[in-house]
Amino acid sequence: MANIIADINDRGHLFQSSIDSFFQKLNISGLLSRSNFYKEAGFSCTHILKELFALVFTGKNLYRTLSAKDPELSFRKNTAYRFLNCGYFNWEKLLYLVMSRLIYQIDRLTGSSRESVLIIDDSLFSRNNSKKVELLARVFDHTSHKFCRGFRMLTLGWSDGNTFLPVSFSLLSSAKDENVLCPASLTDKRTNGYKRRIRSRMSSTDTLIEMLREAKDIPARFVLFDSWFTMPKTVVSVKEENRDVIGMLRISDKIHYFCNGRWQNIRSIYKDMSKNANHSSQIIGSVCVMIRKHKTDPLDKCIKARIVFVRERNTNKWLAIMSTDTTISEEEIVRIYGKRWDIETFFKVCKSHLALAREFQGRSYDMLVATTTLVFLRYAMLSIEARNNCDDRTIGELFFLYCKEIEDIKLSHSLMLILSTVLQILGNSLNGRKDKIQNLITETFMNALPNYIRRQLVLCA
Repeated sequence: MANIIADINDRGHLFQSSIDSFFQKLNISGLLSRSNFYKEAGFSCTHILKELFALVFTGKNLYRTLSAKDPELSFRKNTAYRFLNCGYFNWEKLLYLVMSRLIYQIDRLTGSSRESVLIIDDSLFSRNNSKKVELLARVFDHTSHKFCRGFRMLTLGWSDGNTFLPVSFSLLSSAKDENVLCPASLTDKRTNGYKRRIRSRMSSTDTLIEMLREAKDIPARFVLFDSWFTMPKTVVSVKEENRDVIGMLRISDKIHYFCNGRWQNIRSIYKDMSKNANHSSQIIGSVCVMIRKHKTDPLDKCIKARIVFVRERNTNKWLAIMSTDTTISEEEIVRIYGKRWDIETFFKVCKSHLALAREFQGRSYDMLVATTTLVFLRYAMLSIEARNNCDDRTIGELFFLYCKEIEDIKLSHSLMLILSTVLQILGNSLNGRKDKIQNLITETFMNALPNYIRRQLVLCA
């Protein structure tokens, strides 16, 4: 029993030292001052933020911790709630300043030939059991295909293919009054709380463009979308902000692109292109099109784009990926778009392990924004710690020039993808005879490989 207690204490001290180091390197007190965090008396904002930040790593939430007979926090319940409910604090700016500083540190470790990207996606911020939360709305959940209570958490993140950092977010209510279940409280129009309430009622497209404008100094050439956001109007609007777009297209008969001298939908374009396509490859082919922001726009106001058709793995279906940069190859478009999966992992970690929307049960919109910012800062710390453990270039200037840059995809993963393609081709040519394929791979192919490649393939298996 004594050994278990000692182990728990050691892990607690390890987490606390990591948090102290993270806050010290960022100079968090200076960033709080720049973000309008100010208290006239009592505990400092830095002290309160650090203790609330560390709560999830002890396996406790704020309510249980404050209601305990011997609370672990050094301040009382009123201090914590006043801090989280304050409408003057600019939580959005604090998050942006922290992430900008971290991105600068990581970007210098990345080669110029490697593309960093911005990723935009939304996720459900569920408050299904709530009734009186400010700006609570009926929102559509794309996973369950049902309406539920909560918000759409529109998130802008940055990734270099290995490290993901959330740059900004907005908890969107609904632009329709009939879908808003609880109205916004009266707030001073000069405060940050009033501005974020106005933003929560904006459309997702307008909010998306506003977030990109605020992140104009973030080094990234491409913006990645899923099919929900890759609409012609949105793509052209992002292109006007001097960013290129790579996104999955929605297979719809109502969206048209100018190709081969006429406006046609994606199915028609694929039908014409597939006549001369390479059906044995994962990438079926590509075609250059023109897209427009409004239906009345002439061709000289349209922008060029390339649509790459990709075969969905293990099925006969196809997918379409569009890029506004027509100079890069089809393979590069698909490879860069693969980085979009980082934001899905981010959402999963925040909801499953960092207590997003579960740790605090406040009713004010300011508190929702504050607690979401805390969760995103925790993820940033974990992401930086993971980067420091796998990238030797983070140790210091002495190792910067002598260590290899961390790969987009590891060698073992690349070999596994190649081998799976070979197995698929052999399966088609040998009519699925597994015994012959197995002997060919294990005896002939593996024995002909160099030892260092064979070891990597054994690791994959």
